[in-house]
Amino acid sequence: QETLFPYIKDNVKEYLRAHWEEEECQRDVGLLRKQAQEDSSLDGAVLIPLESGSGEEELERVIQAVVDNVHWQMSLDRKTTALKQLQGHMWRAAYATGHVKGEIFEDVVPAIRKWREAGMKVYIYSSGSIEAQKLLFGYSTEGDILELFDGHFDTKIGPKVESESYRRIAASIGCATNNILFLTDVPREANAAEEADTHVAVVIRPGNAGLTDDEKSYYSLISSFTELFLPSST
Repeated sequence: QETLFPYIKDNVKEYLRAHWEEEECQRDVGLLRKQAQEDSSLDGAVLIPLESGSGEEELERVIQAVVDNVHWQMSLDRKTTALKQLQGHMWRAAYATGHVKGEIFEDVVPAIRKWREAGMKVYIYSSGSIEAQKLLFGYSTEGDILELFDGHFDTKIGPKVESESYRRIAASIGCATNNILFLTDVPREANAAEEADTHVAVVIRPGNAGLTDDEKSYYSLISSFTELFLPSST
């Protein structure tokens, strides 16, 4: 929220200018244009015109419309495929050039290595796309740590606040839900996982939203992965 999304807002115009002639960028703009047409009845929607001629001025007019559309969608916290696709491509470029790195708490990598040595499998489930997850862990402050994960899930498997999503994940990895520990900082996600008979620990980290007194007394709370003592896998 504080790094990746502001990066998009601040750099979308520059990115479009630099990549406009590329096929991938044109596909992204085409999707955004189609989405804009579908959104045309919404308050504040920004349509993206086709280029009706050549020249710098015409190009700038179209690029500005794309920028305005992206800013409008982001201001409403929309999750359209068109917006997510452009964001994903921009983040990929930002990670690859070192403008952005995924920040990993120092207790995470040693803990995951220990769990894997004990025979456990580790998966990521995030509302961020699988591509975005792989960028974050592939270009992290700890280097490329993708090898530490056995798989990735995003909201294509279902929303994180619905219990059925956790049953689908368990089925996908061939594991009973009660053999899974789900770590989150969001009580609504914790509730959904619990409803699916999944073990849950709520993680307290700097910058996370606060918990109510009831939530603090109800959930198992950790502030570091070193506080987790997991049984070895048989």
